[in-house]
Amino acid sequence: MGMKQIKTVAVIGAGAMGQQIAMSAALYGRNCGYRVFLCDSFPAAVEKAAKWAKEYLEGRVAKQRITQEEADTVAENLIITQDIDHAAAQADIVIEAVIEKLEVKREVLGHISRLCAADTILGTNSSNIVSSKLADAVEDPYRLMNIHFFNPALVMQLVELVKGPHTSQEAIDAAGMFIRSIGKSPIVIRKEIPGFVANRINAAVANEACSLLEKGVASVEDIDTACEKGLNYPMGPFRLMDLTGIDVNYYVRCDRYADTGDERDKPSPLVVEKFKKGEFGRKTGKGWYDYSTK
Repeated sequence: MGMKQIKTVAVIGAGAMGQQIAMSAALYGRNCGYRVFLCDSFPAAVEKAAKWAKEYLEGRVAKQRITQEEADTVAENLIITQDIDHAAAQADIVIEAVIEKLEVKREVLGHISRLCAADTILGTNSSNIVSSKLADAVEDPYRLMNIHFFNPALVMQLVELVKGPHTSQEAIDAAGMFIRSIGKSPIVIRKEIPGFVANRINAAVANEACSLLEKGVASVEDIDTACEKGLNYPMGPFRLMDLTGIDVNYYVRCDRYADTGDERDKPSPLVVEKFKKGEFGRKTGKGWYDYSTK
Protein backbone atom coordinates (compact mmCIF):
# COMPACT_ATOMS: atom_id res chain seq x y z
CA MET A 1 0.00 0.00 0.00
CA GLY A 2 1.44 3.39 -0.97
CA MET A 3 1.91 6.07 1.65
CA LYS A 4 0.41 9.53 1.23
CA GLN A 5 2.44 12.70 0.89
CA ILE A 6 3.40 14.21 4.25
CA LYS A 7 2.01 17.67 4.95
CA THR A 8 1.07 17.53 8.64
CA VAL A 9 3.32 16.28 11.44
CA ALA A 10 2.30 15.48 15.02
CA VAL A 11 4.87 15.06 17.79
CA ILE A 12 3.42 13.59 20.99
CA GLY A 13 5.26 14.51 24.19
CA ALA A 14 6.55 18.06 24.68
CA GLY A 15 9.66 17.27 26.72
CA ALA A 16 13.15 18.27 25.55
CA MET A 17 13.25 15.68 22.74
CA GLY A 18 9.69 16.32 21.56
CA GLN A 19 10.29 20.08 21.48
CA GLN A 20 13.42 19.72 19.36
CA ILE A 21 11.92 17.16 16.96
CA ALA A 22 8.90 19.43 16.38
CA MET A 23 11.08 22.52 15.96
CA SER A 24 13.33 20.64 13.49
CA ALA A 25 10.28 19.75 11.38
CA ALA A 26 8.88 23.31 11.48
CA LEU A 27 12.21 25.14 11.04
CA TYR A 28 14.16 22.97 8.62
CA GLY A 29 11.04 21.79 6.80
CA ARG A 30 9.70 25.34 6.44
CA ASN A 31 10.20 25.30 2.66
CA CYS A 32 8.00 22.18 2.49
CA GLY A 33 5.21 24.06 4.27
CA TYR A 34 4.77 21.46 7.00
CA ARG A 35 2.17 22.12 9.66
CA VAL A 36 3.57 20.73 12.93
CA PHE A 37 1.61 19.91 16.06
CA LEU A 38 3.55 19.53 19.32
CA CYS A 39 1.20 17.91 21.84
CA ASP A 40 1.23 17.06 25.51
CA SER A 41 -1.60 16.16 27.89
CA PHE A 42 0.03 18.18 30.70
CA PRO A 43 -0.81 21.94 30.56
CA ALA A 44 2.51 22.84 32.26
CA ALA A 45 4.48 20.98 29.56
CA VAL A 46 2.57 22.82 26.80
CA GLU A 47 3.23 26.17 28.49
CA LYS A 48 6.94 25.40 28.95
CA ALA A 49 7.31 24.25 25.32
CA ALA A 50 5.59 27.39 23.99
CA LYS A 51 7.96 29.60 26.01
CA TRP A 52 10.98 27.59 24.82
CA ALA A 53 9.90 27.78 21.13
CA LYS A 54 9.40 31.56 21.32
CA GLU A 55 12.81 32.11 22.93
CA TYR A 56 14.55 29.70 20.55
CA LEU A 57 13.21 31.49 17.45
CA GLU A 58 14.06 34.91 18.92
CA GLY A 59 17.61 33.64 19.49
CA ARG A 60 17.93 32.44 15.88
CA VAL A 61 16.81 35.87 14.62
CA ALA A 62 19.18 37.69 17.01
CA LYS A 63 22.09 35.58 15.68
CA GLN A 64 20.93 36.33 12.11
CA ARG A 65 20.52 32.63 11.33
CA ILE A 66 16.96 33.26 10.11
CA THR A 67 14.98 36.41 9.28
CA GLN A 68 12.10 37.70 11.41
CA GLU A 69 9.78 36.78 8.54
CA GLU A 70 11.05 33.17 8.54
CA ALA A 71 10.67 33.00 12.33
CA ASP A 72 7.08 34.23 12.03
CA THR A 73 6.34 31.54 9.42
CA VAL A 74 7.82 28.82 11.66
CA ALA A 75 5.86 30.10 14.69
CA GLU A 76 2.66 30.10 12.63
CA ASN A 77 3.24 26.52 11.43
CA LEU A 78 4.16 25.17 14.88
CA ILE A 79 1.00 24.54 16.91
CA ILE A 80 1.66 23.68 20.57
CA THR A 81 -1.45 22.13 22.08
CA GLN A 82 -3.03 19.79 24.60
CA ASP A 83 -5.44 18.46 21.97
CA ILE A 84 -3.68 15.22 21.01
CA ASP A 85 -6.80 13.73 19.38
CA HIS A 86 -7.24 16.64 16.96
CA ALA A 87 -3.56 16.57 15.98
CA ALA A 88 -3.58 12.79 15.43
CA ALA A 89 -6.66 13.02 13.19
CA GLN A 90 -4.89 15.63 10.97
CA ALA A 91 -1.43 14.02 10.88
CA ASP A 92 0.32 12.27 7.99
CA ILE A 93 3.16 11.26 10.33
CA VAL A 94 3.08 10.91 14.13
CA ILE A 95 6.28 10.73 16.20
CA GLU A 96 5.83 9.65 19.80
CA ALA A 97 8.37 11.07 22.28
CA VAL A 98 6.69 10.28 25.61
CA ILE A 99 8.27 8.74 28.72
CA GLU A 100 10.37 5.61 28.15
CA LYS A 101 7.82 3.17 29.58
CA LEU A 102 6.41 0.35 27.46
CA GLU A 103 2.83 0.50 28.76
CA VAL A 104 2.61 4.28 28.27
CA LYS A 105 3.90 4.00 24.68
CA ARG A 106 1.48 1.14 23.91
CA GLU A 107 -1.44 3.15 25.23
CA VAL A 108 -0.48 6.38 23.40
CA LEU A 109 0.25 4.76 20.02
CA GLY A 110 -2.74 2.40 20.29
CA HIS A 111 -5.06 5.36 20.92
CA ILE A 112 -3.54 7.45 18.13
CA SER A 113 -3.68 4.59 15.59
CA ARG A 114 -7.46 4.49 15.95
CA LEU A 115 -7.80 8.25 15.31
CA CYS A 116 -5.52 8.77 12.31
CA ALA A 117 -5.81 7.56 8.72
CA ALA A 118 -4.70 3.99 7.89
CA ASP A 119 -1.70 5.30 5.90
CA THR A 120 -0.45 7.74 8.56
CA ILE A 121 3.10 6.79 9.57
CA LEU A 122 3.53 5.97 13.26
CA GLY A 123 7.00 6.43 14.75
CA THR A 124 8.37 5.89 18.24
CA ASN A 125 11.47 7.90 19.12
CA SER A 126 12.54 5.23 21.63
CA SER A 127 16.15 4.07 21.44
CA ASN A 128 15.41 1.16 23.72
CA ILE A 129 11.89 -0.16 23.06
CA VAL A 130 11.62 -1.76 19.60
CA SER A 131 8.38 -1.22 17.70
CA SER A 132 7.50 -4.95 17.61
CA LYS A 133 6.75 -4.58 21.35
CA LEU A 134 4.09 -2.02 20.37
CA ALA A 135 2.79 -3.58 17.13
CA ASP A 136 -0.10 -5.60 18.62
CA ALA A 137 -1.39 -2.45 20.38
CA VAL A 138 -1.83 -0.44 17.14
CA GLU A 139 -4.12 -0.72 14.16
CA ASP A 140 -2.37 -1.29 10.79
CA PRO A 141 1.11 -1.98 12.26
CA TYR A 142 2.69 -2.02 8.77
CA ARG A 143 3.12 1.78 9.16
CA LEU A 144 4.79 1.52 12.62
CA MET A 145 8.57 1.82 13.16
CA ASN A 146 11.24 3.35 15.42
CA ILE A 147 12.20 6.84 14.24
CA HIS A 148 15.14 7.50 16.55
CA PHE A 149 16.45 11.08 16.70
CA PHE A 150 19.63 11.78 18.65
CA ASN A 151 19.90 14.34 21.42
CA PRO A 152 20.06 17.32 20.85
CA ALA A 153 17.73 16.70 17.90
CA LEU A 154 18.14 20.22 16.47
CA VAL A 155 21.88 19.67 16.06
CA MET A 156 22.41 15.94 15.53
CA GLN A 157 21.88 14.87 11.93
CA LEU A 158 21.48 11.13 12.29
CA VAL A 159 18.02 9.53 12.49
CA GLU A 160 17.75 5.74 12.76
CA LEU A 161 14.71 4.18 11.03
CA VAL A 162 14.20 0.68 12.39
CA LYS A 163 12.18 -1.76 10.28
CA GLY A 164 10.27 -4.17 12.49
CA PRO A 165 9.02 -7.51 11.06
CA HIS A 166 5.60 -5.81 10.72
CA THR A 167 6.88 -2.59 9.00
CA SER A 168 6.29 -2.11 5.26
CA GLN A 169 9.06 -0.93 2.95
CA GLU A 170 6.68 1.82 1.70
CA ALA A 171 6.41 3.22 5.22
CA ILE A 172 10.21 3.16 5.65
CA ASP A 173 10.68 4.91 2.27
CA ALA A 174 8.11 7.61 3.12
CA ALA A 175 9.66 8.21 6.56
CA GLY A 176 13.12 8.44 4.94
CA MET A 177 11.89 11.09 2.48
CA PHE A 178 10.40 13.10 5.35
CA ILE A 179 13.59 12.87 7.45
CA ARG A 180 15.72 14.04 4.48
CA SER A 181 13.29 16.93 3.83
CA ILE A 182 14.05 18.37 7.31
CA GLY A 183 17.82 18.25 6.68
CA LYS A 184 18.61 15.03 8.55
CA SER A 185 20.46 11.89 7.43
CA PRO A 186 18.37 8.74 7.88
CA ILE A 187 19.80 5.23 8.03
CA VAL A 188 17.67 2.10 7.75
CA ILE A 189 18.17 -0.68 10.27
CA ARG A 190 16.78 -3.79 8.60
CA LYS A 191 16.44 -5.90 11.73
CA GLU A 192 15.40 -4.96 15.25
CA ILE A 193 18.32 -5.19 17.66
CA PRO A 194 18.76 -3.62 21.12
CA GLY A 195 20.66 -0.32 20.87
CA PHE A 196 20.29 -0.15 17.05
CA VAL A 197 23.53 0.89 15.26
CA ALA A 198 25.11 4.07 16.69
CA ASN A 199 24.56 3.20 20.34
CA ARG A 200 25.86 -0.36 19.84
CA ILE A 201 29.08 0.92 18.26
CA ASN A 202 29.36 3.50 21.03
CA ALA A 203 28.84 0.75 23.65
CA ALA A 204 31.55 -1.42 22.04
CA VAL A 205 34.01 1.51 22.19
CA ALA A 206 33.12 2.19 25.86
CA ASN A 207 33.55 -1.53 26.65
CA GLU A 208 36.99 -1.67 25.05
CA ALA A 209 38.01 1.57 26.81
CA CYS A 210 37.00 0.09 30.19
CA SER A 211 38.83 -3.16 29.37
CA LEU A 212 42.05 -1.26 28.52
CA LEU A 213 41.76 0.73 31.76
CA GLU A 214 41.08 -2.42 33.81
CA LYS A 215 44.19 -4.11 32.36
CA GLY A 216 46.29 -1.06 33.23
CA VAL A 217 47.16 -0.46 29.56
CA ALA A 218 46.58 3.31 29.68
CA SER A 219 44.96 5.99 31.85
CA VAL A 220 41.44 7.44 31.46
CA GLU A 221 42.95 10.68 30.05
CA ASP A 222 45.22 8.90 27.57
CA ILE A 223 42.45 6.59 26.28
CA ASP A 224 40.20 9.65 25.75
CA THR A 225 43.06 11.51 24.02
CA ALA A 226 43.65 8.51 21.71
CA CYS A 227 40.01 8.62 20.60
CA GLU A 228 39.89 12.40 20.28
CA LYS A 229 43.23 13.06 18.59
CA GLY A 230 43.76 9.73 16.81
CA LEU A 231 40.23 8.79 15.74
CA ASN A 232 38.73 12.30 15.53
CA TYR A 233 35.97 11.54 18.07
CA PRO A 234 34.49 14.82 19.34
CA MET A 235 34.72 13.36 22.87
CA GLY A 236 36.50 10.33 24.31
CA PRO A 237 34.44 7.44 25.77
CA PHE A 238 35.10 8.32 29.43
CA ARG A 239 34.31 12.01 28.95
CA LEU A 240 31.12 11.00 27.09
CA MET A 241 30.07 8.62 29.90
CA ASP A 242 30.59 11.43 32.42
CA LEU A 243 28.42 13.70 30.29
CA THR A 244 25.54 11.26 29.70
CA GLY A 245 25.77 9.69 33.18
CA ILE A 246 27.57 6.56 34.38
CA ASP A 247 24.28 5.51 36.01
CA VAL A 248 22.62 5.63 32.57
CA ASN A 249 25.38 3.42 31.13
CA TYR A 250 24.89 0.99 34.05
CA TYR A 251 21.10 0.73 33.65
CA VAL A 252 21.23 0.39 29.84
CA ARG A 253 23.82 -2.41 30.09
CA CYS A 254 21.80 -4.22 32.80
CA ASP A 255 18.66 -3.99 30.62
CA ARG A 256 20.52 -5.24 27.57
CA TYR A 257 22.06 -8.14 29.49
CA ALA A 258 18.61 -9.09 30.84
CA ASP A 259 17.33 -9.01 27.26
CA THR A 260 20.13 -10.96 25.55
CA GLY A 261 21.83 -13.03 28.27
CA ASP A 262 25.10 -12.21 26.46
CA GLU A 263 27.97 -11.71 28.93
CA ARG A 264 29.42 -9.01 26.64
CA ASP A 265 26.34 -6.87 27.32
CA LYS A 266 26.96 -6.76 31.11
CA PRO A 267 28.18 -3.44 32.55
CA SER A 268 31.97 -3.28 33.02
CA PRO A 269 33.13 -4.04 36.60
CA LEU A 270 34.64 -0.51 36.67
CA VAL A 271 31.23 0.98 35.77
CA VAL A 272 29.58 -1.13 38.51
CA GLU A 273 32.15 0.18 41.01
CA LYS A 274 31.49 3.83 40.02
CA PHE A 275 27.72 3.21 40.16
CA LYS A 276 27.93 1.76 43.70
CA LYS A 277 29.98 4.75 44.87
CA GLY A 278 27.37 7.15 43.41
CA GLU A 279 30.00 8.67 41.09
CA PHE A 280 27.80 9.24 38.04
CA GLY A 281 29.86 11.91 36.24
CA ARG A 282 29.18 15.61 35.79
CA LYS A 283 25.81 15.52 37.56
CA THR A 284 27.40 14.33 40.84
CA GLY A 285 30.68 16.28 40.45
CA LYS A 286 32.74 13.11 40.07
CA GLY A 287 32.92 10.24 37.60
CA TRP A 288 35.94 9.20 35.57
CA TYR A 289 37.04 12.83 36.07
CA ASP A 290 36.65 15.13 39.06
CA TYR A 291 34.37 18.15 38.38
CA SER A 292 34.08 19.44 41.94
CA THR A 293 36.70 22.17 41.44
CA LYS A 294 35.70 23.06 37.86
